[in-house]
Amino acid sequence: MLRSIVLAAAAALASTAVHAQTLKIAVLGPMSFVQGENHWAGAEMARDEINKAGGINVGGKRMQVELIRADTNEIQSVSDATNAIERVITRDKADFLTGGFRSEAVLAMQEVAMDYKKIFLGAGAAHSKLGANVEASYERYKYWFRVTPVKDTDLVRTLFAVLNTIAQQIRTELKTDMPKVAILAEKAVWTEALIAAVQKNLPAMKMEVVGTWQPSATATDVTAELSAIDRSGAQLVFTILSGPVGISVGRQMGERNMKAVAWGINVEAQKEEFWQAAAGKAQFVSTLDTLAEVELTPKTVSFVKAFKARFKKAPTYNAGTYDAIMLLKTAIEQTGTTNADKLVPVIEKMSYVGAAAVLEFDKRHDPVWAPGKNTGIAVQWQDGKKVPFWPPNVKGMQPFKMPAR
Repeated sequence: MLRSIVLAAAAALASTAVHAQTLKIAVLGPMSFVQGENHWAGAEMARDEINKAGGINVGGKRMQVELIRADTNEIQSVSDATNAIERVITRDKADFLTGGFRSEAVLAMQEVAMDYKKIFLGAGAAHSKLGANVEASYERYKYWFRVTPVKDTDLVRTLFAVLNTIAQQIRTELKTDMPKVAILAEKAVWTEALIAAVQKNLPAMKMEVVGTWQPSATATDVTAELSAIDRSGAQLVFTILSGPVGISVGRQMGERNMKAVAWGINVEAQKEEFWQAAAGKAQFVSTLDTLAEVELTPKTVSFVKAFKARFKKAPTYNAGTYDAIMLLKTAIEQTGTTNADKLVPVIEKMSYVGAAAVLEFDKRHDPVWAPGKNTGIAVQWQDGKKVPFWPPNVKGMQPFKMPAR
């Protein structure tokens, strides 16, 4: 009997020791979709790089990174997402959280993370309210940081900068003073501020908004919307799409041989499989993106090459979980602790050179938007290849192309 008690106690101590040597990071994402796949892939790369080098140095003690894969199913269900984050915190004992994609779900997950005072490094949701919560109620929400993308209003700044370049090309090639623009945005919370900004600002930019169409984020047929856009005479389709509808738009624009060119946000078009998913008909579809084999930072090209070599595809912006975990590692090693309250002020002051951008945070814990630091890039599908074309001052950029008329 005594021997059994001793063995049980030893086993418990061993279990505690093993856990003490492990830092648990939950990766939250829609794992059946490309966004979740990239959340997990980016996190795996960070974990393996850190562990191969001996782990994270926490005040002189080395800790290995352990990832917890959490399928939030957030594209289809907010309640599934909140259940997933509650589970990784209470059952799986996650020390830190990263990921998240759909803004409606991430806003709900943010509340759960803040209840437990867990640092949550966002890698997918753009809605401004996530950062506004930090500013409005700092003590509660200070554990939230958005790593990628920049917030929705900053996405607009990049979108408009690229749009100006494309519009000028349209003016020159089509000999028109007022390019006609159709807005095609999925019906979701995160698109609302973007739609409003486009509708308000394009006339001042000497462009005519011919209409706004809002299909479901999961629509498989956008014939009605594209037919109406064709009739409007639009020369440019401004897309604001993060869900699977992005594939339908790319494929059907090609099937219709539309003369309008697509530019904006199309998360599906960021992935390597997009061309095949759109049946090879997504010629000239362009999108805001985050990563390509161009020199955004000294780490970008090597990261993208390593990602492609390992996963046989290019990363989407959701692979920003890599930067999130590497940034967390840096903060932990600077402070010598995993205590969230001690890490927050350190992360707030960091200027971290990541694979996708130079990360600095404002008072809302949003990434600071700045040319040369963090703006994102623009890419266009040309003959089956994703070609980066903006910003023009970055080595590796190529020309933007228009459909033949």
